[in-house]
Formats: sequence, C-alpha cells, structure tokens
Amino acid sequence: MTLILGIESSCDETAASVTLDGRQVLSDVIYSQADIHKLYGGVVPEIASRNHITAISFVIDEALKKANVKKENLSAVAVTNGPGLIGALLVGVSAAKGLAYSLSKPLVPVNHIHGHIAANYIASPTLEPPFLCLVASGGHSHILNVKDYGEFEVLGATLDDAAGEAFDKVARVLGLGYPGGPKVSKLAEQGDPNAVSFPRPLNGCDFSFSGVKTAVINYIHKLEQNGQPVPHADIAASFQAAVVDVLTSAVEHAAVKTGAKKIALAGGVASNSFLRTSLSSLAERLGVDFFVPPPTLCTDNGAMISCAGYYNYISGNAAPLNLNAYATLRL
Repeated sequence: MTLILGIESSCDETAASVTLDGRQVLSDVIYSQADIHKLYGGVVPEIASRNHITAISFVIDEALKKANVKKENLSAVAVTNGPGLIGALLVGVSAAKGLAYSLSKPLVPVNHIHGHIAANYIASPTLEPPFLCLVASGGHSHILNVKDYGEFEVLGATLDDAAGEAFDKVARVLGLGYPGGPKVSKLAEQGDPNAVSFPRPLNGCDFSFSGVKTAVINYIHKLEQNGQPVPHADIAASFQAAVVDVLTSAVEHAAVKTGAKKIALAGGVASNSFLRTSLSSLAERLGVDFFVPPPTLCTDNGAMISCAGYYNYISGNAAPLNLNAYATLRL
C-alpha cells in the first residue's frame, strides 16, 4: 500500500491530495485564488505567492484529514517543482521539503506537465502508456508521445502563446474578465463559429496562437473605429473555433505520424467542451481510443501531482532536500 501526498502551488491554486497506489484518490483539497486575481484581470505572481503561504499548511492538513491518513503513514511527499511561477512554486517546494525531512520520508519532484498527463490515469484506471497526449492550459500547450509513465517525447508545442493564455487575452478585450477560458466558451455558445474567418497558423505538430489573438483584437478595434457594433458572441465562437481547429489538426498530424492507438487530453483548456468534442470526433474518425479527465481534474490539483509522484516514487526518482523550484522545466 503506497500513500503519496501530492502538493501543487505552481500558479494560483494551493492544492494537496492523498492517493493510494497512484490511482485511488483519498482526498483532493483545492484553495483557489481566482476571485482575488479577478480584480486585476489575471494572476499577479507576488499576490499568488503570499496567498500560497497563508493557505499551504491548512490545505495539507485538510488533505490528510479527509483521507483519514496520519502523516507518519505516508510513503512519500510529492511536489510540483516546475514549471510555473517561481515564487508560488517555492512555497509548495519548501512545505514539501520541511514535511519530508520531519517525517524522514522520500521527497519526490513532479513536473507540472507530467501531473496534467497523470490526471488521465485517475479518470481512466485502465489507461496505460503508450499514448498521445495534448496538454493545453494557460501556460502550456504541448503534444506529447507518452512512451512510459516517466518517459515523454515532445512532438509539438506552441511557438508563442499557450492556448489558455490566448483565451484569457481575448476575454480581456471582449470585456469578459478573468478567468477568460470558461467565459469565452460560455459566450461562444450564443454565437456563430463561422461568422468571422480568423487565421489558423499550423506547422506540422507545432501551433501558434499569437496571430489569431492579434487578429481578434484588430477586428474589434476596426469595428469600433468605424462605429459599428461588436458581435461579441460571434467573435468568441469564431475565435474558439480557430483555436480548436489548430489544436485538433496538430493532434491529427501527430497521431498519423506516430501511429498512436490512444489519444488523451489534459490541462485547463481540456475543460472546453468544444475541444473535447472535436478531439473525440477525431479519435472516432481515426479509429483510436480517446481519454479525457472530468473538468475537476483538468484544473491544477493535488491529485494529479500525487498520481505522477507515485510513478516517480516507484521508479526511484527521489530528490535531495536541496531540491529547487524552476520557472521553466523540461519533461
């Protein structure tokens, strides 16, 4: 019986979770700062870090309490040490190091992107590597060939903005506020995805979202300068369609290139119903299996870190107590 405490603090969620043997979630506690950062239109790193300091001990204690697990019975402490906001990461890493040292337990580092991939193992207990995975979130957009639980090949990535970042910026210019992704998606339900033809930059398995974001901004400005009404819902729907088309086309290119039999989706943008439907249809057309976590496991959470930490732990991937945090960290 392997009990892993997973700690996540890479952005604006302070989270902790206890899993049993990697895939059974015993507790998953998340403290979100979304309402705080909404005032500023996006995440303010310094404010995020300070709020992590306030919340981290309570979140860890709650995770252990809800799991009905004594900290002395933990097998290891896993923590996100990158990529992410450096100040925010340091809070989680420091807490994990202190706890691991006090308990004489292994300290297990987890790459945040690895965590998002691992969310699929919790949602689909039968899923095993190899498979193709699109990780799309506010800070990351990658297509990965998951060869084994700890072996990854990056097949493609965004050349500029991440998909979620583009959603947030378009939401801001549409006056929707933060977080932008869910708000753009909800508004898009009322619009016509074919109303405006926005660009769809694509280069094999790589993709770009800076151009479509700029096209949306320029389109809105042109309408305003000419005194014309701005069709917010149509713009949201057309923008969303462009982003989803780019992501789906890149995944299709990667799937054909690798001969993948399984496709998975992960990350915050994986909550987007339009993207989920598009990739599901692609998988059906290609005759491959499709996996996606529920929305609760798409956002940053401790369960995914605990799960990824389990596989790192059983492979002997522990870290010394001088483990550092990294704003950028390759898989």
